[in-house]
This record gives sequence, structure tokens and C-alpha cells, in this order.
Amino acid sequence: MQKLKIERGIRLRVAIALATFCIFIVGALSIILYIASDNIEEAHIEQVVRMEMDHLVHRYRKHSDFISQIGSHLKSYVIRNMDDELQIPAYYRGLNAAYHRIYYDFEDIHVLVRKIDDVKFVVSYRTTLHKQRLSELRLLIVISWIAVIAIAFVVGYLLAGLLVKQVTDLAERVKLLAPSDAQADLLVQPDMDEEVAQLAHALDDYQSRIKRMLQREQEFTANISHELRTPITTILTSCELLLVYPDLPEQIRVRINMIEAAAARMGEQLQALLFLAREQSLGTLEPVAIAECIYDVAEVLQAEINRKHLSFEVSVDPDVVLVLNRQALHTALINILRNAVQYTERGFVRVEFENNCLSVSDSGIGIEPAYLPLLYERFFRGSAQGEGLGIGLAIVKRICAHYGWIISVDSQAGQGTMFKITFT
Repeated sequence: MQKLKIERGIRLRVAIALATFCIFIVGALSIILYIASDNIEEAHIEQVVRMEMDHLVHRYRKHSDFISQIGSHLKSYVIRNMDDELQIPAYYRGLNAAYHRIYYDFEDIHVLVRKIDDVKFVVSYRTTLHKQRLSELRLLIVISWIAVIAIAFVVGYLLAGLLVKQVTDLAERVKLLAPSDAQADLLVQPDMDEEVAQLAHALDDYQSRIKRMLQREQEFTANISHELRTPITTILTSCELLLVYPDLPEQIRVRINMIEAAAARMGEQLQALLFLAREQSLGTLEPVAIAECIYDVAEVLQAEINRKHLSFEVSVDPDVVLVLNRQALHTALINILRNAVQYTERGFVRVEFENNCLSVSDSGIGIEPAYLPLLYERFFRGSAQGEGLGIGLAIVKRICAHYGWIISVDSQAGQGTMFKITFT
């Protein structure tokens, strides 16, 4: 899609620029021809009339008694007396010796009158054919102008394709790059044009800086992860060892269980935070029994479910198995189910699976409509009730985007909430 946008953007701009250039240049030339053609036709008509007049006078001088020929468009008259004057059309009578243009019966007539001694010579020319030819010429000019613009646009678009090919190829190679790909080839190629090579050099330099930054960030997060997981593991191990003693008072045993649950939750949040920070995969794809994964998550929340006397319902066939990332599904489910349990004081929490869609619904306090657009924002909490940092749903959203799952929510304040994850 990005390649298509780049190609269309540059190619269209080049084609439009070339077409615009032709509009002005060829248009100016067409206007000049359009105007000049009229002047040329007028000059040609006048030349024909004057040549015919010279020919008429020459014949009269050789044979004064000749009879002038009258054609359909070019007519000539020799007027020796008043009777001859009355024989010619009325609109030719009384014209003085000069070049005249007469408009009669929707026709443009050019008339040249010359007097030699007492003889008047009249030559008239009807310009119908010239006007028709001039109209055809003008139409041809307009059609040619439009055709040149269309050809310029098409040729410009095709030529621009050659010009942007290296850019689009570079865009394709950049799109295939991964920040963590240490063995990626350089984008600069020997056959690149100078401008494209400069862009490729800049991208190579930027990629190198990104790699160094990611390497430092990964080393830092790995060290922090190790430093944080070590005390959490120590706490969990100590809790397990303490719970072995049978003579512990019940109150202390409850406290140890709370410490163990808090440490386990801290470990999960640490792993989720690392996923958000590094956008790394939570594991490999494998066949996962959906019902088994749901019960594993519910086991962590069972104490809270029992304390609130909630009805936990699972309508998932045990035989339903999907190939996906188990840890990713576990992390998404524990965040959604924990929210459902936290924000439900009475009623039910229900998990269903149908048509490749896993839904988690509850009868809790619901979500205000104004909060729905902000639901997946980091550190956003729509209610002061419950615990957490406000990153659970942000983690779920990131996981779904990473694996191509589709998450949606349907909720009404005071009437419960339903989250759906559709596996694609």
C-alpha cells in the first residue's frame, strides 16, 4: 500500500505537471494559430480578389467587348454605362473604388471596385468555402490541443513510472526490514541514481542507529528483568517453604498466600511490561486447548471469585483446539478475566467460544460510553474500584494487534461488559 501511494503520488504529480505544461505551451500555440488562421484567410481572400481584378482589367484592355464570367463564388463585372450598373445585384451598385466587405443574406462578401477612365470594374467573392475551411481548421486545432494534453498526461505517467521505480523498489526493501535484523543488507545499490542513493544512505545510517539503540535497550531490559525476577522468585520460593509448616496460625497463612499471589501477579505484570516495551513475541505457536487455558487462568482468580460468591461459567467444548501462542492467550485472558472479577460484585462471569470467537462477559458495573474510546490507553482507569496500573487492556490490545486477533467490547453502565476476541 505504501508503495502504491508513493508511486501514484509522484507519478500523478509528474503527469499533471507535464500536462499542465502542455496546456500552457500548446494552448498558447493553438491560440496563436487560431488567431493567425483568420488573418491568413483574410489575406488570402484579398489576394485572390486583387489577382482576379488584375486579370479582369488585363482581359478588358485586350478585348474591350468581352463578356465577364460569373461563377458561384467568384464574380466579376465590367460596367460601362448606367444600363450595366442596373444589371448587377443591388448591393453592388454605387460602390466607390475601394475594397469593401458586405454582409448580405448571412454571407460575408468581399468586393473590390476599380475605375479606369469611365469604366468601373467590380470583383466579388463569397467566402462561404473559406469560412467552412476555417471552421474545420479551428476545430482541428482544438481537437489537437486536447489530444496533445491527453498524450502528454499518459506519456508523463509512463515516464514517471521509470523515474520512481528506484524509489518504489527502495520503499519495498525498507518495508521488509526488521529493526532486529542484524544481517540485513545495505539499502544502497551500485546502480542507483545519485538522489536515490543519498536517500538510501540516510536510511542505512538511520537503521544502524536504530539497531544500536535497540541493542542497548535489550541489554538494559534483560538486566532489569533478571534483577526483578530474582527477588520475585525468592519471594515465591519462600512463601512455598513457609506454607509447608503445619503449625502456622491461620492468619499468618492467609498473609503468606496474599504475598504469594501479589508476587505472582508482579511477575506477570513484569512480563507484560517487557512485552509492551520491546514488542517481542511471548512464545511460539502451538496447539492450545482453549478450555484448559481458561481454567488455568481461573485458578489464579479462584480465591477472589469465591470471596464474592460469583458464578463462573465456562461454555467451551474441551475438544476446541487452536494453533496460537499459549502465553499470549494466557496473558490476554488473565487481564480480561481479572477486570471482570474486580468490577463484578454479584452475579456471574461467563466465558464462551463460538465461531472462532472467545467472549468474556460479566454482570458488573459496566463502562461509561465516554470511556470506551480511551479503554485501551495506557494507565487509563475508568473506575477507582479494583486494583491495577491501568495497563491490562493496553497489553491485551497490543497482543491482539501483534498476532492479528480482533478485539471488541460491548458495555453499558450498570449492566455489565462483554469482551470478544476473534482469532483470524
